[in-house]
Amino acid sequence: MQIEIKKYTLQLAHTFTISRESHDTQDTMIVGLSLNGKTGYGEATSNPYYNSTVESMTAEIEAVREAIESYDFDTPEDFDKHLQSLGLGNFTLCALDLAANDLYGKLEEKPLYEIWGTNTNYYPTTNYTIGIDTIEKMVEKLKEKPWPVYKIKLGTKDDVAIVRELRKHTDSIFRIDANCAWTAEETIKNAPFLKDLGVEFLEQPLKADYWEGMEKVKASCVLPVIADESCIVESDVEKCGSYFDGINIKLTKCGGLTPARRMIAKGKELGLKIMVGCMTESTVGISAIAQLLPQLDFVDMDGAMLLKGDIATGVKILEGGKVIFPELPGSGIALL
Repeated sequence: MQIEIKKYTLQLAHTFTISRESHDTQDTMIVGLSLNGKTGYGEATSNPYYNSTVESMTAEIEAVREAIESYDFDTPEDFDKHLQSLGLGNFTLCALDLAANDLYGKLEEKPLYEIWGTNTNYYPTTNYTIGIDTIEKMVEKLKEKPWPVYKIKLGTKDDVAIVRELRKHTDSIFRIDANCAWTAEETIKNAPFLKDLGVEFLEQPLKADYWEGMEKVKASCVLPVIADESCIVESDVEKCGSYFDGINIKLTKCGGLTPARRMIAKGKELGLKIMVGCMTESTVGISAIAQLLPQLDFVDMDGAMLLKGDIATGVKILEGGKVIFPELPGSGIALL
């Protein structure tokens, strides 16, 4: 195999704000793996919360480039075992694993969802994310993008008031993501008001390791709660099963499609609702997520929709949430 690494700085359509950070651009690393005339593409974004930069990920790959390029590629599952033995971080593993899966599908001349024995007759609709802003700006963003399901980022002093105002302008489903900003008491107190306002579930209201608080929330909250920051890697799934109603799997955090599929299986075994979420990434990462759609209860794959311009073709999301899967096999990705 041959490896190619490219850095892109993605321009966002709007300043994107969550409870702990704000940004107008997003750095991302695209990895290409080429074999027998085919190239698979993978992506991992930089993320200060997880101390990951494009430069640090690139350095990790360069340090083991020979061990990767000399590997006798067979299946993504075997390749994942090889990568795990090289001591790479999960964001770096994600880019390589996504590229390996895309490459494998292209070599087999089939989309990944078909290789995995699933079909796209049913799939959940992605939410569209409204980042924290003034109430006026959040209403403006909502009106700018009519959508059947919104994820509302919260973590302010006026969270319930924000949702109450947004509800005046749409009948769409709301999902709330506080990104660790609430206390257990706030969560339990806010939930009845939010439920009355048509909120479907709460995502990661408490700090990632605040298990005592989550125990209180699990016992008293009137809305389902989905783990995000508390569920990073495979070993987190079982613990989350006791404290949450579902898990949000991020490919970048867990190391790619291969471990994500194992997390999905484990989560279903535990009776958890399964969601896969995105970072603010291009169509490269989003097309990989889309291959998992038939296995999911919920999905957050709006990353490329939040950009001013894209860097690749692949899965298309039409107005209203309909997904058009690409003709190319694998994840169906081609760089522009």
